[in-house]
Amino acid sequence: MENGELLAFAEDVARGAGDILRSNYGRRQKVHFKGEIDLVTDVDRESEKYILGRIRETFPDHGVLSEESPELSSSSPYRWIVDPLDGTTNYAHGYPCFCVSVAVEREGKTAAGVVYDPLLDETFTATPGSGAFRNGERISVSETADLRKSLLATGFAYDVKVSKDNNFDYFRAFVFTGQAIRRDGSAALDLCYLACGRFDGFWELKLKPWDTAAGLLIVREAGGTATRLDGTAYDIHQADLLASNGRIHGRMIEVLQGAKK
Repeated sequence: MENGELLAFAEDVARGAGDILRSNYGRRQKVHFKGEIDLVTDVDRESEKYILGRIRETFPDHGVLSEESPELSSSSPYRWIVDPLDGTTNYAHGYPCFCVSVAVEREGKTAAGVVYDPLLDETFTATPGSGAFRNGERISVSETADLRKSLLATGFAYDVKVSKDNNFDYFRAFVFTGQAIRRDGSAALDLCYLACGRFDGFWELKLKPWDTAAGLLIVREAGGTATRLDGTAYDIHQADLLASNGRIHGRMIEVLQGAKK
Protein backbone atom coordinates (compact mmCIF):
# COMPACT_ATOMS: atom_id res chain seq x y z
CA MET A 1 0.00 0.00 0.00
CA GLU A 2 1.30 3.48 -0.91
CA ASN A 3 2.11 5.99 1.81
CA GLY A 4 -0.34 8.46 0.31
CA GLU A 5 -3.22 6.01 0.68
CA LEU A 6 -2.29 5.34 4.29
CA LEU A 7 -2.03 9.07 4.98
CA ALA A 8 -5.44 9.79 3.45
CA PHE A 9 -7.06 7.13 5.62
CA ALA A 10 -5.20 8.30 8.76
CA GLU A 11 -6.28 11.88 8.16
CA ASP A 12 -9.91 10.91 7.62
CA VAL A 13 -9.91 8.83 10.80
CA ALA A 14 -8.17 11.54 12.85
CA ARG A 15 -10.66 14.16 11.71
CA GLY A 16 -13.57 11.84 12.47
CA ALA A 17 -12.26 11.27 15.99
CA GLY A 18 -11.66 15.01 16.30
CA ASP A 19 -15.34 15.60 15.54
CA ILE A 20 -16.19 13.45 18.56
CA LEU A 21 -13.85 15.46 20.78
CA ARG A 22 -15.16 18.79 19.51
CA SER A 23 -18.84 17.87 19.88
CA ASN A 24 -18.30 16.87 23.52
CA TYR A 25 -15.90 19.67 24.44
CA GLY A 26 -17.05 21.91 27.27
CA ARG A 27 -19.52 19.40 28.68
CA ARG A 28 -19.03 17.88 32.11
CA GLN A 29 -16.84 14.81 31.64
CA LYS A 30 -17.02 11.54 33.52
CA VAL A 31 -13.43 11.06 34.67
CA HIS A 32 -11.79 7.76 35.59
CA PHE A 33 -8.39 7.65 37.28
CA LYS A 34 -5.65 5.25 36.15
CA GLY A 35 -3.34 6.70 38.81
CA GLU A 36 -3.31 9.58 41.29
CA ILE A 37 -3.34 12.21 38.52
CA ASP A 38 -3.41 10.01 35.40
CA LEU A 39 -6.96 10.13 34.10
CA VAL A 40 -9.12 9.00 31.22
CA THR A 41 -12.53 10.28 30.17
CA ASP A 42 -15.44 8.56 28.46
CA VAL A 43 -14.65 10.72 25.44
CA ASP A 44 -11.15 9.18 25.24
CA ARG A 45 -12.81 5.80 25.00
CA GLU A 46 -15.45 6.93 22.50
CA SER A 47 -12.76 8.43 20.28
CA GLU A 48 -10.64 5.29 20.54
CA LYS A 49 -13.62 3.03 19.80
CA TYR A 50 -14.27 5.02 16.63
CA ILE A 51 -10.63 4.91 15.47
CA LEU A 52 -10.11 1.22 16.22
CA GLY A 53 -13.41 0.36 14.59
CA ARG A 54 -12.42 2.18 11.40
CA ILE A 55 -9.02 0.46 11.32
CA ARG A 56 -10.44 -3.01 11.93
CA GLU A 57 -13.11 -2.48 9.31
CA THR A 58 -10.66 -1.33 6.63
CA PHE A 59 -7.49 -3.19 7.62
CA PRO A 60 -8.59 -6.22 9.67
CA ASP A 61 -5.15 -7.84 9.54
CA HIS A 62 -3.18 -4.80 10.78
CA GLY A 63 -1.74 -4.50 14.28
CA VAL A 64 -2.81 -1.65 16.57
CA LEU A 65 -1.14 0.02 19.55
CA SER A 66 -3.40 2.50 21.32
CA GLU A 67 -3.16 4.28 24.65
CA GLU A 68 -6.37 3.05 26.24
CA SER A 69 -6.53 -0.59 25.05
CA PRO A 70 -4.27 -3.65 25.07
CA GLU A 71 -2.07 -3.94 21.99
CA LEU A 72 -3.56 -5.88 19.09
CA SER A 73 -0.63 -7.88 17.71
CA SER A 74 -0.51 -9.11 14.14
CA SER A 75 1.76 -10.84 11.66
CA SER A 76 1.04 -8.00 9.23
CA PRO A 77 3.93 -5.60 8.45
CA TYR A 78 1.55 -2.74 9.33
CA ARG A 79 0.86 -1.42 12.81
CA TRP A 80 -1.24 1.61 13.71
CA ILE A 81 -0.20 3.73 16.71
CA VAL A 82 -3.01 5.81 18.13
CA ASP A 83 -3.65 8.40 20.80
CA PRO A 84 -7.39 9.09 20.66
CA LEU A 85 -7.06 12.14 22.92
CA ASP A 86 -3.65 13.60 23.68
CA GLY A 87 -4.20 16.19 26.37
CA THR A 88 -6.87 14.41 28.41
CA THR A 89 -6.32 16.50 31.54
CA ASN A 90 -6.67 19.67 29.47
CA TYR A 91 -9.85 18.34 27.87
CA ALA A 92 -11.38 17.36 31.21
CA HIS A 93 -10.80 20.89 32.52
CA GLY A 94 -11.97 22.66 29.38
CA TYR A 95 -8.48 23.91 28.53
CA PRO A 96 -8.35 24.19 24.72
CA CYS A 97 -5.15 22.27 23.99
CA PHE A 98 -5.64 18.68 22.86
CA CYS A 99 -5.53 16.59 19.70
CA VAL A 100 -5.85 13.21 18.01
CA SER A 101 -2.66 11.46 16.91
CA VAL A 102 -2.68 8.65 14.32
CA ALA A 103 0.40 7.01 12.80
CA VAL A 104 1.02 3.81 10.88
CA GLU A 105 4.21 1.78 10.69
CA ARG A 106 5.30 -0.46 7.86
CA GLU A 107 7.88 -3.02 9.03
CA GLY A 108 8.69 -0.87 12.05
CA LYS A 109 9.15 2.43 10.19
CA THR A 110 6.53 5.17 10.27
CA ALA A 111 4.87 5.41 6.87
CA ALA A 112 2.38 8.20 7.66
CA GLY A 113 1.55 10.47 10.58
CA VAL A 114 -1.37 12.78 11.33
CA VAL A 115 -2.05 15.06 14.29
CA TYR A 116 -5.40 16.85 14.29
CA ASP A 117 -6.41 19.75 16.54
CA PRO A 118 -10.22 19.86 16.31
CA LEU A 119 -10.68 23.28 17.92
CA LEU A 120 -8.28 25.15 15.63
CA ASP A 121 -9.11 22.78 12.75
CA GLU A 122 -5.40 22.27 12.10
CA THR A 123 -4.24 19.03 10.53
CA PHE A 124 -0.51 18.27 10.60
CA THR A 125 0.59 15.51 8.22
CA ALA A 126 3.74 13.83 6.92
CA THR A 127 5.01 10.85 4.97
CA PRO A 128 8.69 9.93 4.63
CA GLY A 129 10.57 12.00 2.07
CA SER A 130 7.60 14.17 1.13
CA GLY A 131 7.81 16.99 3.67
CA ALA A 132 5.44 18.06 6.43
CA PHE A 133 2.22 20.03 6.04
CA ARG A 134 -0.38 21.99 8.00
CA ASN A 135 -3.78 22.00 6.30
CA GLY A 136 -2.08 21.15 3.03
CA GLU A 137 0.59 23.87 3.16
CA ARG A 138 4.23 22.91 3.61
CA ILE A 139 5.77 23.78 6.99
CA SER A 140 9.32 23.99 8.28
CA VAL A 141 11.09 24.50 11.58
CA SER A 142 12.25 27.92 12.73
CA GLU A 143 15.58 29.51 11.89
CA THR A 144 16.32 30.63 15.47
CA ALA A 145 19.96 29.84 16.21
CA ASP A 146 20.35 31.39 19.68
CA LEU A 147 19.00 29.43 22.64
CA ARG A 148 18.45 32.66 24.56
CA LYS A 149 15.99 33.75 21.87
CA SER A 150 14.24 30.36 21.73
CA LEU A 151 10.75 29.46 22.87
CA LEU A 152 10.87 25.96 24.33
CA ALA A 153 8.26 23.41 25.31
CA THR A 154 8.23 20.51 27.74
CA GLY A 155 5.96 18.34 29.84
CA PHE A 156 5.91 16.43 33.12
CA ALA A 157 5.08 12.77 33.59
CA TYR A 158 2.16 11.57 35.70
CA ASP A 159 4.54 10.39 38.44
CA VAL A 160 6.08 13.85 38.84
CA LYS A 161 5.05 14.04 42.49
CA VAL A 162 6.79 10.84 43.52
CA SER A 163 9.67 10.27 41.07
CA LYS A 164 13.11 11.78 41.50
CA ASP A 165 13.45 11.74 37.71
CA ASN A 166 10.89 14.52 37.44
CA ASN A 167 12.29 17.02 34.88
CA PHE A 168 12.57 19.89 37.39
CA ASP A 169 16.35 20.09 37.06
CA TYR A 170 16.12 20.42 33.28
CA PHE A 171 13.24 22.87 33.52
CA ARG A 172 15.19 25.11 35.87
CA ALA A 173 18.26 25.02 33.62
CA PHE A 174 16.28 26.09 30.56
CA VAL A 175 14.49 28.85 32.48
CA PHE A 176 17.89 30.50 32.81
CA THR A 177 19.20 29.71 29.32
CA GLY A 178 16.20 29.95 26.99
CA GLN A 179 13.83 32.82 26.28
CA ALA A 180 10.73 31.16 27.73
CA ILE A 181 9.16 27.75 28.30
CA ARG A 182 5.63 26.55 27.68
CA ARG A 183 4.04 23.46 29.25
CA ASP A 184 0.78 22.88 27.40
CA GLY A 185 0.11 19.22 28.17
CA SER A 186 0.09 17.66 24.70
CA ALA A 187 3.39 16.25 23.45
CA ALA A 188 1.93 15.55 20.00
CA LEU A 189 0.89 19.19 19.55
CA ASP A 190 4.21 20.39 20.99
CA LEU A 191 6.03 18.46 18.27
CA CYS A 192 3.78 19.87 15.57
CA TYR A 193 4.28 23.39 16.88
CA LEU A 194 8.02 22.77 16.71
CA ALA A 195 7.62 21.53 13.14
CA CYS A 196 5.84 24.70 12.01
CA GLY A 197 8.16 27.11 13.85
CA ARG A 198 6.00 28.09 16.80
CA PHE A 199 8.46 26.40 19.17
CA ASP A 200 12.21 26.17 18.66
CA GLY A 201 12.92 23.23 20.96
CA PHE A 202 11.18 20.54 22.97
CA TRP A 203 12.23 17.96 25.54
CA GLU A 204 10.35 15.50 27.72
CA LEU A 205 10.84 12.34 29.76
CA LYS A 206 8.78 9.14 30.06
CA LEU A 207 7.01 9.40 26.74
CA LYS A 208 5.11 6.55 25.09
CA PRO A 209 5.01 5.56 21.40
CA TRP A 210 1.53 7.03 20.91
CA ASP A 211 2.81 10.40 22.19
CA THR A 212 5.44 10.75 19.50
CA ALA A 213 4.87 8.37 16.56
CA ALA A 214 3.09 10.89 14.33
CA GLY A 215 4.73 14.04 15.69
CA LEU A 216 8.26 12.70 15.32
CA LEU A 217 7.79 12.06 11.59
CA ILE A 218 6.24 15.51 11.16
CA VAL A 219 9.20 17.18 12.92
CA ARG A 220 11.80 15.33 10.89
CA GLU A 221 9.99 16.00 7.61
CA ALA A 222 9.84 19.69 8.55
CA GLY A 223 13.64 19.77 8.85
CA GLY A 224 13.91 19.30 12.60
CA THR A 225 16.28 17.14 14.65
CA ALA A 226 15.28 14.53 17.21
CA THR A 227 17.53 12.57 19.57
CA ARG A 228 17.51 11.31 23.11
CA LEU A 229 18.47 13.86 25.76
CA ASP A 230 22.13 12.82 25.57
CA GLY A 231 22.21 13.23 21.79
CA THR A 232 22.07 9.53 20.93
CA ALA A 233 19.59 8.07 18.44
CA TYR A 234 15.91 8.30 19.32
CA ASP A 235 13.02 6.10 18.30
CA ILE A 236 9.46 6.02 19.60
CA HIS A 237 10.25 3.22 22.06
CA GLN A 238 12.72 5.42 23.96
CA ALA A 239 11.27 7.27 26.93
CA ASP A 240 13.17 10.56 26.64
CA LEU A 241 13.11 12.90 23.65
CA LEU A 242 14.95 16.06 22.68
CA ALA A 243 13.68 17.70 19.49
CA SER A 244 14.59 21.04 17.98
CA ASN A 245 14.97 23.07 14.83
CA GLY A 246 18.49 21.63 14.66
CA ARG A 247 20.17 25.00 15.06
CA ILE A 248 19.96 24.99 18.87
CA HIS A 249 20.22 21.23 19.35
CA GLY A 250 23.85 21.09 20.43
CA ARG A 251 23.37 23.89 22.92
CA MET A 252 20.29 22.19 24.36
CA ILE A 253 22.28 19.00 24.90
CA GLU A 254 24.93 21.02 26.74
CA VAL A 255 22.31 22.53 29.04
CA LEU A 256 20.75 19.13 29.73
CA GLN A 257 24.12 17.60 30.56
CA GLY A 258 25.02 20.55 32.78
CA ALA A 259 21.75 20.25 34.69
CA LYS A 260 22.66 16.73 35.79
CA LYS A 261 26.08 17.67 37.18
